[in-house]
Amino acid sequence: MATERLSMRKAREILRQKWVLGRSHRDIAASVGVGAGSVGDVATRAKAVGLTEWAAVEPLDEATLEGRLYPSRAAEEKRPLPDPAYLHLELRRTGVTLQLLHVEYLEKYPSGYGYTQFCGHYRRWLAVRSPTMRQTHRAGEKLFVDYSGKKPHFTDPKTGEQIEVELFVAVLGASNFTYAEATYTQQGHDWIASHVRTVEFLGGAAAAVVPDQLRSGVSRPCWYEPGIQRTYEELATHYGTAIVPARPYSPRDKAKVEGGVLIAQRWILARLRNQTFFSLDELNVRIAELVEEMNDRTMKTYGESRRQLFERLDRPALQPMPAERFVYGEWKTVRVNIDYHVEVDHHYYSVHHTLIHAKLDARISAGTVEVFRRDERIASHVRSFARGHHTTVPEHMPKQHQKHLEWSPSRITHWAGTIGPQTARLVGAILTDRPHPEQGYRSCLGILRLGKKYGDERLEAACARALVAGARAYRHIEAILNRGLDRVPLEPVEKGATEPIQHENVRGRDYYH
Repeated sequence: MATERLSMRKAREILRQKWVLGRSHRDIAASVGVGAGSVGDVATRAKAVGLTEWAAVEPLDEATLEGRLYPSRAAEEKRPLPDPAYLHLELRRTGVTLQLLHVEYLEKYPSGYGYTQFCGHYRRWLAVRSPTMRQTHRAGEKLFVDYSGKKPHFTDPKTGEQIEVELFVAVLGASNFTYAEATYTQQGHDWIASHVRTVEFLGGAAAAVVPDQLRSGVSRPCWYEPGIQRTYEELATHYGTAIVPARPYSPRDKAKVEGGVLIAQRWILARLRNQTFFSLDELNVRIAELVEEMNDRTMKTYGESRRQLFERLDRPALQPMPAERFVYGEWKTVRVNIDYHVEVDHHYYSVHHTLIHAKLDARISAGTVEVFRRDERIASHVRSFARGHHTTVPEHMPKQHQKHLEWSPSRITHWAGTIGPQTARLVGAILTDRPHPEQGYRSCLGILRLGKKYGDERLEAACARALVAGARAYRHIEAILNRGLDRVPLEPVEKGATEPIQHENVRGRDYYH
């Protein structure tokens, strides 16, 4: 069975944790979700090409890093690609086959692709066209996070209903310094927001965050190699930490936070049992007060408070705070539609038209939608909540589509009016009939340009005849002019065809009033 290709995103994370955080290969493997052998391989490859510190790797883009670490792989990808458009045209010639074209391709590029890959490139192009005891914890080493099984609540002031919420608890390993807050859910946005507020409360990040294998943070629960949610990975990179999920059914991995949760339940929840709150914010104000009291309380075992231990042990060892706060964003796999747009929450955002049918990654935040291909951002849009609408960057459009941006309904209607009233009526009807006026631009422009060939007078007469016949397409106007029907006088409309039918069984509109 073939080994899955290691992504450069994971390779970068391996080197970051090794050189910046100083973690062991085993710990890095658990955090990144790869085997320890893969960690060693990446480290060995980096050393062999002179990459020995994070400062040398950080500015490299994915392609450059891959070329340094895996030169043979990069060389393979630099092989000359066949020209699918040329192949498509040549295949129309008698006796020309893909096999023959492959022979000619190899004559020109001896190191080129084999026949199977050669055909694969052409067929893919064609498809697009057809549009996660006891332990000694070092200072600043680990932050343990989890939710309490027992939930606090507040009372809805309008209905009197008791609304249960979640209690998030974070505990530093060395000092037992604790942070707690209530959130509405355990879902991703609340999970990440709690981490952000925890780091801000501590004034820095621990070298590693140890969560339970919660769906909000771990995409693929596994005893050996849990997969980490991409947004959670972004959070870790932003704050210079690493995510090391606790192993399932391994209580020693999370004993610290479970002890912290138990203390929080006794010190916080028990103190809240006889108090009433009317909002989540009001509840969190009281929780913050109780957390402060708990951290300032002297622990019998150590003879010092959690805060004293924190200031002496953990705080000096924490990672410094970044200049900007982490912005939450959800990741979604999207496919480029035939109109070179991707769909996010029923709104459509453009990418370059050459990416039709491609699978891409979209990062969705409160204000932006960013589209990535292999960790390279290829499009960025201001987020819109207008369902069914499009956000399009002109540079993403094919050249023939960009030409239509020069036109507007008012400009087209004004041109039609200079030819005659019947032409203006026909153009107005075409633009009105379409769900979007832009859909009628091509037809209208084609009709108006017929005036250059046949003259404005004949075009006006042809439009008059088309309006009577109910014909509203370019091909109809062209046919009228081509056959000279514009010169044939219009027959008067029969009287009986326009007058209402008079009959005793036809009640008429006055019957209902």
